[in-house]
Amino acid sequence: LALRWACAYLSLLREQADDNTERIQHYHQGSRKHNRQYFHTMAGLLKPKKYDWKDSNLALFGSDLERKVKKASAATEKAWEGAGKKVGIQIWRIEQFKVCHWPKEDYGKFYSGDSYIILYTYKEGTSEELKFDLHFWIGKESTQDEYGTAAYKTVELDTLLDDLPVQHREVEGHESERFLSYFKSITTMKGGAKTGFRHVEPEKYKPRLLHFCGQRRHVEVKEVPLSKSRINSGDVFILDLGNKIYQWNGSGSNKDERFKAAGYCQELESERCGRAQTEVLEESRVDQKHPFFTALVDDDEDDDESEFKAKDTTTETYRLSDASGKMNFKLESKGPITPAQLDSKDVFVIDTKKSVFVWIGKQTSKQEKKNAMQYAHDYLMKTDHPLVPVSCLPEGRENNDFKTAIAA
Repeated sequence: LALRWACAYLSLLREQADDNTERIQHYHQGSRKHNRQYFHTMAGLLKPKKYDWKDSNLALFGSDLERKVKKASAATEKAWEGAGKKVGIQIWRIEQFKVCHWPKEDYGKFYSGDSYIILYTYKEGTSEELKFDLHFWIGKESTQDEYGTAAYKTVELDTLLDDLPVQHREVEGHESERFLSYFKSITTMKGGAKTGFRHVEPEKYKPRLLHFCGQRRHVEVKEVPLSKSRINSGDVFILDLGNKIYQWNGSGSNKDERFKAAGYCQELESERCGRAQTEVLEESRVDQKHPFFTALVDDDEDDDESEFKAKDTTTETYRLSDASGKMNFKLESKGPITPAQLDSKDVFVIDTKKSVFVWIGKQTSKQEKKNAMQYAHDYLMKTDHPLVPVSCLPEGRENNDFKTAIAA
């Protein structure tokens, strides 16, 4: 299925409202109330077999989706209780316009049909100050309602944390190194969480093929089509038939991939209370007549992901400014950029072709702040790499990823 998140991160745009809008009660003792108005989510998206990212449009958030989210949300979101109180990671999944805690035993496991909010709380050095990275992860098959709600609720959590988090958009299969570092591995399954196997009889389970690729802490686990063309000698694959599990080790696979796959098989056996059996296969000893291959088909689904990688890897920096009286977005420079080139009076969109940083100067105007992510979105939709991670960093809160990128 084609990708559908359509830069949902742009829903994180916030503007201090002049009129009376939704008030969010801050959970800190002695905290104040903020007036906020939330803008911009994708609207009217259909689900064609292939989705053209360049047809994406943004609309005001004042839609049926907004009303449904508000109706489903209490005056104080109970899901946020304890959020950001101590060092560690917290994950929530969007369910019917509501934020629900994701089980800790499933941290690192995501479903393509779902959207998630991830908060990473940490301290630097000997400082006792808590810092935050706030991500939302969009599955390729996530619905408009799900990723729109995830964006809306991410804004809410950011507000509750005094606007201190650095915000990030993560797209399935294109996650940032920062996001990947939180987990020993990432497992991506098709469908939604409710389609999981945990309480289903093995003989009723729908077969699936899992691809293990990577090394050390970054072994990615991804469900792929049940196709022979997906099998390659450099990686490890698990064919999960419910009551029978095959681990196929490619001749060129590494020990980390094999170890991760073996552990995954053990988890499946444990979940199924011993009803499932695992057989480990070595590529050199298995022919095409083996049940592992006969369970696969010859045809493959189209894989659009290869289309979304930048051909030109030169860093490009764009300036957003309304100094002339109207909003102007133009190319500032090509090639490496230094902090000295950034002007506190404007917004800069820095595209490294592997990630995009939206840098907001301390003296930017209200309209520049409001339109920063909108312009970044419009820019990305015209490129060949619209799926790259996006981070929004106000001046003074730049992280190491940003510093490394502009120093490269």
